[in-house]
Amino acid sequence: MSVSPFDHPFLSGLIGDEEVTQWFSVENDIAAMLSFESALAEAEAAENIIEKAAADTIKMACGTFSPDIAALKVAVAQDGVVVPELIRQLRETIPPGHRASLHVGATSQDVIDTSLMIRLKPVLRRLDTGLSDILGKLDHLDKAFGKNGLMGHTRMQAAIMITVHDRIEAWRGPLFRHHQGLNALKHNFPVMQFGGAAGTLDKLGDKGPAVRKRLAALLGLQDVPQWQNQRDIMIEFAGFLSQISGSLGKIGQDIAILAQGADEISLSGGGQSSAMPHKQNPVLAELLVSLARFNATQISGMHHALIHEQERSGAAWTLEWMILPSMVTATVTAVRTALKLLDSIKEFGLGVTTKT
Repeated sequence: MSVSPFDHPFLSGLIGDEEVTQWFSVENDIAAMLSFESALAEAEAAENIIEKAAADTIKMACGTFSPDIAALKVAVAQDGVVVPELIRQLRETIPPGHRASLHVGATSQDVIDTSLMIRLKPVLRRLDTGLSDILGKLDHLDKAFGKNGLMGHTRMQAAIMITVHDRIEAWRGPLFRHHQGLNALKHNFPVMQFGGAAGTLDKLGDKGPAVRKRLAALLGLQDVPQWQNQRDIMIEFAGFLSQISGSLGKIGQDIAILAQGADEISLSGGGQSSAMPHKQNPVLAELLVSLARFNATQISGMHHALIHEQERSGAAWTLEWMILPSMVTATVTAVRTALKLLDSIKEFGLGVTTKT
């Protein structure tokens, strides 16, 4: 077993997502950091902080630069962040007369946080499409089976008869609200991080806000004041991820329980047992529960990352790097898994005949 099941050679077939793995790959991270430096040079040239010729040279260098990854690894072990070595290597590719114009007024956290924000943009698109597809599938199931009877249960005990529509409505309501929340979130997230050494943009004087605004526009991010030691932005996003996976976990839990019997739901697909060939384990339903519980435990760690001492914390910041990519992966996997699970429902309601 590898350190993470999300990119394990075979466990990733169940838990991982290749697209998410690419979003958090070193190649995409560095590309996003170079996008920051390129856009920063352009924004600063527009505000007459550096020469246009220097900005053009920096942009060209960022477009062709390929770092020494082994050297970056050694430097991170010493510096705690990749940016000082990345900038050192990049600066060597720029003609001496323009080298001083690279990274003006910025700090490592600006580059790293903004790189993350750039790479979270496709996450929002993927979640938007996925939630929309799930809601559509629930509508389809409701039309097909909604009038069928189903035994309602309270506190794990049989209660009164309900309909399949009642159960689907309990699944659909939270997801509809999450989809609405996602649409609202996209108006103010992902956001630009640009504060300089201590969050004051001191090296840019009164031009700091104007540079930040141009930089945000060039990178397709929301322009907000620096938030380097105000991590509620990140915790709100992580909480949103946990809510989505949690609501999908409820669906998984319900379907796993329904599948215990032989007369309430019929599923197609895998779930083969090596010892009992008659079994069809509800693998996808179980996975939704696991992913929901995983994110529920991780959100506690993200709340610890709120505690940024003074103007910047290395400890809290590093904690985010360890947690958030896994939460994103778990949530995207949950969305994909839920759609596949709902698509596997062939019959739903009392009186189902199990197919063999």
